[in-house]
Amino acid sequence: VQVVESGGGLVQAGGSLTLSCTVSGLAFAHYAMAWYRQTPEGAREGVSCISADGLRTYYVAFAQGRFNISRDNARKTLYLHMTNMAPEDTGMYFCVADVSLPLYSGIWYPPPAEYGYWGQGTQVTVSS
Repeated sequence: VQVVESGGGLVQAGGSLTLSCTVSGLAFAHYAMAWYRQTPEGAREGVSCISADGLRTYYVAFAQGRFNISRDNARKTLYLHMTNMAPEDTGMYFCVADVSLPLYSGIWYPPPAEYGYWGQGTQVTVSS
């Protein structure tokens, strides 16, 4: 399984950025997906996850209302559209395939460990 993120870069505070993730070697349309990030301090945080059919989405508190996760199963591609970005959004963003979705609704509380297929990440830097 190969997971490849792209779209990272430098953006000014208040700006927007869209990340993409392509997956090969796995029946993409059958698996839930997620975005995680690692801060400059080394902390790994969940950001958002989405069901295999794209109908259910979940966001952690800091992403709610600013970020939008979506997927195109025909293109085997996952997206993360980020708006109103802040310097605190700086980090390495990772795409993860084959994740478990929460059984509850509302704000997502990521599991302590994520055992899916991880990409190498794409760097996002938000300048103030």
